[in-house]
Parts: sequence; C-alpha cells; structure tokens
Amino acid sequence: MLCSTKPNPLKVFRAKYWRLLHSVHNIAASSRVTRSKIENNQCLSKLSKSGELDEARQLFDAMPERDEFSWNIIISGYASASRFSEARKIFNESPYKSSITWNALISGYCRHGYGNDAFELFWQMQYGGFKPTEFTVASILGLFSKSGYLLQGKQLHSYAVKTQLDVNIFVVTSLVDMYAKYCCILEAECVFQTFPGMKNHVFWTAMLTGYSQNGHGHKAIECFRDMHLEGMKSNQFAFSSILTACTSIQALEFGQQVHCWLIKCGLGDNIYVQSSLLDMYAKCGNLDKASYILESLEVDNVIAWNSMIAGCVREGFAEEALSYFKMMHSRGMNIDAFTLPIIMKNFASKSSVQVARSIHCLAVKTGYACYNHVSNALVDLYGKQGNLDCASKIFNELSDKDIVSWTSLISSYSYNGCNEEAIKLFCVMRLAGVYLDEVLCSSILGACAELTVLDSGQQVHATFIKAGFMSSLLLNNSLLALYGKCGCIEEAFCVFDSMQMRDLISWTAIIVGYAQNGRAMDSIKFHEKMLGSGIIPDSVSFLGLLFACSHAGLVDKGKYYFESMDKIYGIKPGPQHYGCMIDLLGRSGHWAEVKIMLNQMEVPPDASIWKALLAACRVHSNADLAERAAKNLFKLEPQNAVPYILLANIYSAAGRWIEAAKVRRLMRSKAINKERGCSWIEMEGKVHTFVSADRSHPQIVEIYSKVHEIIKLIKKAGYVPDTNFSLHDTDEKGKELGLVYHSEKLAVAFALLVLPPGLPVRIFKNIRGRLLPYWNVLLELPAIILVVGVRDFQNFFADAKCRSNNARLLYMDESLGTTKSTIGCAIFI
Repeated sequence: MLCSTKPNPLKVFRAKYWRLLHSVHNIAASSRVTRSKIENNQCLSKLSKSGELDEARQLFDAMPERDEFSWNIIISGYASASRFSEARKIFNESPYKSSITWNALISGYCRHGYGNDAFELFWQMQYGGFKPTEFTVASILGLFSKSGYLLQGKQLHSYAVKTQLDVNIFVVTSLVDMYAKYCCILEAECVFQTFPGMKNHVFWTAMLTGYSQNGHGHKAIECFRDMHLEGMKSNQFAFSSILTACTSIQALEFGQQVHCWLIKCGLGDNIYVQSSLLDMYAKCGNLDKASYILESLEVDNVIAWNSMIAGCVREGFAEEALSYFKMMHSRGMNIDAFTLPIIMKNFASKSSVQVARSIHCLAVKTGYACYNHVSNALVDLYGKQGNLDCASKIFNELSDKDIVSWTSLISSYSYNGCNEEAIKLFCVMRLAGVYLDEVLCSSILGACAELTVLDSGQQVHATFIKAGFMSSLLLNNSLLALYGKCGCIEEAFCVFDSMQMRDLISWTAIIVGYAQNGRAMDSIKFHEKMLGSGIIPDSVSFLGLLFACSHAGLVDKGKYYFESMDKIYGIKPGPQHYGCMIDLLGRSGHWAEVKIMLNQMEVPPDASIWKALLAACRVHSNADLAERAAKNLFKLEPQNAVPYILLANIYSAAGRWIEAAKVRRLMRSKAINKERGCSWIEMEGKVHTFVSADRSHPQIVEIYSKVHEIIKLIKKAGYVPDTNFSLHDTDEKGKELGLVYHSEKLAVAFALLVLPPGLPVRIFKNIRGRLLPYWNVLLELPAIILVVGVRDFQNFFADAKCRSNNARLLYMDESLGTTKSTIGCAIFI
C-alpha cells in the first residue's frame, strides 16, 4: 500500500520565488535593450504631430532600430503635411506594410481632397493582399461626401456590403453623411433604417442633419423625437440641425420647444446654438425674440448679427437693418463677406445712388468686392436702382461669371423694362455654356411674357423641361403668366391643372389670365375654387376679378367684389382697383356712380384712373367728363399724346370740329408727337414691319392685291368702314382709302399671302388702338379662323361679340395710346 505525503510548504514557496525572480530578470534584461527604441518612437511621434517633419526625419534616419510603428509615424506625418512624394518614397521603402500603413497614406490623401489618388490606393491596397478596415472606408467616404465622387461613393458602398463592413457604425455613418450631402436622401434613409446594430448619437445626428439640409423639415422633427425616445442626448450639432429644420418649415412653436430643451441640456450659452436660435426666430418673423438673443450674447458673433440684419430686411424693416449694421461698426466688429450682400439687398429697392456707391466703396476697402457673391449683389443693387451701366460694368469685370452673376444682370434688365436686352443676354449666356437654374428661367419667362414673344417663351419652357425643373412652383407660376399674357389660356390651364402644389400666386395668375383673355365667368369660377381651397385672396387677385367684371359688364358682381375687399378681407382698394371700377361703371353708363366714386375715393386719383374714365367717355361720347379727365392727364403726364388724341377723337365723334382742332393745335404747340403706329410679323427668323400705306416691302404689290381681295370679300359680307374718326375735311372716299392700307391690314394680308393653311401667326403692334370693324366681318369668312389677342402695359382686354362660332376675338378699345410693350394678335389661317 502506497502512502501519500503532503508537499513541503517551504519548498513550494521557494520554487515560486525563484520562478518570479527569473521572470523579473528577463523583463529587466529586455527593457535595457528596447528602452531607447520606445523613447525614440515617442519623440518621433511628437515631432511628426507638431509639424516638425525635418527634425522627425533626422531622428528617423538616426534611429539604430525601427519597427512598424516608426515607419507608420513618419509616413503619416508626411501624408498629413501634403508632402506626398516623400510619403510615397518612405512607404515604398518600408519593410513593414500593414493595413495601418496603407490607412496612414490614404488618410493623408483624403484629408487634402485627392479623391482619385485615395481611391486608386484603396484598390492597390487590396491587390497587395491587404484588407481595408472600417477606418479606411470611412476615411474615403468622408472625402467623397465633400467632392463630386457620388459614383465612386456608391462603388465603395457596394464593397462595404460585400465585405460586411456595412454593419460597422463608422462606415454607415459616413454613408448616411455622403448620401445626404448629394441630396440622395432616400438612399441615406435606407442605410439608416436597415442598420442592424445600435445607433449612437453621431449616427442619429448624421441622419437628422441630412433631413435638415435637404429641406425635409417634418422628417427632421420626427427623427429628432425618435432620437430622444431612444435615449440619445443631443449635442450642439443636433440642436443646430433641428433649428434649421424648424426654420425651413416655419415651425416656430416646435422651435420654441427646442429652445427650452437646449436650455435644460445646458447649451443655452453655446455660441453655435445661439446663432442657430437667432436665425430661426428671425426667419420665422419673431424679431423681438431674435433681438433678445442678440443682446444676451456674451461674445459678439458676426454670424448672429448677419442673421439679425437679414431678418429685418426680410420683414421689410429697412431702417432697423441699417441701425444694426451701424451698431456692428460702433462695436468694432469686422464685417464678413456675407454682411455686405445682406445690406445691399436692403437698399436694392431704394433709389439712393449715394448709398449704393458708399456700400460699393466699403466692399472695395474691405477687399470683399473681389468675392463673386458680393459682386453679384452689387450687380443686383445697381440694377434694381436703374443704373444698368454700373451693373453691366461690374458684371463684365467678373473673372468667373456663374449662374447667379448672369441671373442678376438679366433680372436687372427685365426689372427695368429692357426685356429685349434681357432675352439677348440670355442667348449669350446659353452660348457661353452656362447651365440654367429655376430663378433665371423664371426671370426670362417674365421678360418673354412682357414682350408676348410666345415662341421664345416656349423654347425656354422646353429647355427647363430637359433640365428637370418641371415640378418647380416658381417656374409653373411664371409659365401661367406667360401663356395667360400671350393669349394661350388653354395652355395656361394645362400648366395649372398639372401642378401638384399651388400657392396664392398660382391662383392669381390663372384668375388674371382668364380675365385678360375675356373669359370673365371662368375667372370668377376659379376665384371661388381658390376660396374653397382655403387660399385667402390679396389685392392682385381682386384686381384680376374687377378687371374681368369690367370688361364683361358685370356691374353687380364688380360692386360686390370691390366692397368685399375692405369689409371681408381688410384690403384697402388702390388706384388700380378704383380704375377698374371707374371703367366698369363708365362703360355701363352709370355716370352718377362714377362721379360719386371720384369724389369719395380714399386715394387721390392718379393717371390710370383718369385714363380709365377717358376710355369710358370715348365709348359713350361723354365730352363733359372727358374734358375733366383729359385736363387732369395734361397735368399728370404733360408729354403724353394719348389724352390729346382721345379728347380730339371724342370731339370729332360729337361733330365738335372746332374743339377737336383746338386740341390738336395745343398738342402741336407743345411739340408733343404721337408715335407712328406699325405692325410686324415674325416669320422664319425674319421680322416684317408695316406702317400705314407702306410701300417699302419687297412683296408690296402682292400684299396690296391681297388687301383689295379681302376688302371685296368682307364688303360682300356686310362690312361698312367706320369713318367717324377720320379727318372731317376729307370726302367719304378719301376717308375709306385712309383705312384700307392700315398697317394691321397689310400684316394680315401678308400672312394670308405667304403662309400655308393651319400655321399660327402672331401680329404685333407698337400702339394700342381701337379694334378695326373689319375684324368682326373677317371672322365670318369660312376660309379663315382668327384668334386675336391685343395687350397693353396694363393687360386690359375686352370681349368682341362676334357671330362666328369658330373664333374668339379679344381687343382693347382705343383708349390709352402708345406704349413700349408689344401687343400681339394670334392668327390661325
């Protein structure tokens, strides 16, 4: 039997002691060998991170022994300092290459924006047998989010999915950030929602910022709420993003809740958050709260002051904006490149040349005049003040003309009524290869509408459809105005009907469009639809309604809408509203009410009111009121030939030849000349112009022959020339001959002569004139279908009652004479 003995405790203790001493001895021996290398690596790291690369390189070369850490440190230092040739040389010499080594080089390229080089190294890394880490992918994605590398970013996303790096929080955060910055919010949303792991606050903030930057304010608010329900705390970046989202959708109430929340989180004094708060309150119209935050800032911040000034400009408080701008100077604050454009916008609508020049001088002194967006603001400033020479000079001096530069100058020409120059400049811009944007398209469509050049407008329409702008509310509203003013009301309705979103401007445009085209009942119908949709009308909407009622003779409805402006909606009628009512009552023969309104109106009568009265007097040959209207116009517009001509015509129609002759002599004594009327037609890129009794056209013989042919046809159909306004000392035959070769007749004859059946033609006139009586008879001819639209600078149209069911005729009575705006007649043969 074997007996078991217990081990001696003393022997066990001695054995453990000797083993421990042996270990300590080995560690001590090892430390004596490697201590110098560790210290060298630490020193090398400090030199490299501080930017002392030359000293770091000397130490690196003098090191007796280098490990992988040494090589990676020096490579990273050179790459971070953008000294890539030296970084690549050491990288190629390194005997220790790992994923960390590749990451050091790739990160340097990413940090300095060399996307192609970084992407090439990414693939070389894999060819060399090294697997990219999550840090490699995240670093490159961070670069791709700042540059034009969306396609490469998607390729990198595919690689992350294949290598299962799409479950790494660093990679997916970078993916969300990249897609959001490229406006691919659906892709960012998909990455965010399909991430299987635990989302941290950085990941939530990336998605929240993406929603905010892309204008998805409601989704940003929902994301912010979900973030806090998950227990995530917000930092200054998250609060700034949610405040920006509140600003974009005018969610002032939720913004105030966020304000309370960030105070509880202890971020109420954070300058970054305070600037976002002030901007939110200013853009939401709460300037009192914005001012309170500005005064509570411990440190003056130019961004916050810019937001305050911009808020005052946006709300129309020009003096307050200027006061804050002066306070910035008094506090010794340095303005930045964004302060000047804001203050320029404040003075753009004011006709103060001295102020404009002072701001320009300040921009030059501070050195910001060379900044593109400052120069663009200067172009807009001078342009809005009517100084197109200065605006053009600044534009021409720009070395880099971007789309905003072109838009500023083109809009300036259009704003000042130089629509032809605006369109020419637009053509030059297109030849320069500059891409369109929505604002420029809207501006040029407005110029086309003012000139009633439908063809040019349709070309712009086609251009921005190709550019993908079809769903823009701004562009659709401009199209409504274009087609309405050019007489294409059916096309205007198609645009209106296709709009997914409509605002007050959209409804007003279609209401005014129908009114301009003589369809008063449709205008009223759309007004009722607008009210049913919850949109409240403004003064422009009522102007369109009153205009429609005026030219349709709807006296009762006109009175109702006029009275409802103040009683129901609190809108005080302006001169144009009174002008429409004077026109409506005068044309309907309600002269007693006209006199009452003239005596009781709350605004002093301006030229438009007296012109409307004079036009109504012309219809009913009311010479007494016509004299009163004309005398006021003589004072208000002494060089305008219109009232002299109309008053003389009214006297002539009443047989008061002596008074008519006196008016004409008065006009000659003041050297007031009437613009000679002409009509023109554009065909195959060439403009054919005609004046009365014109004989300069190469085809004038054939044109006159066609005129005689038309006269014979319409006389057989019952046409009788109206010679009431011809000179009284001419016989009837002479009076008729004076009407035969009217410029309008010559243009129509030319169109009938050279165009094949079915092609549309538009005849333009430089003056407004009474519709010639032959139109009503011409419309009865079975071989001709005409659609005529005559427009003046006030866009006044009236229905002509014609018996033909195949045509619609719109015209303006001879009332207000000449204008620089073109007047179009659309004729379908």
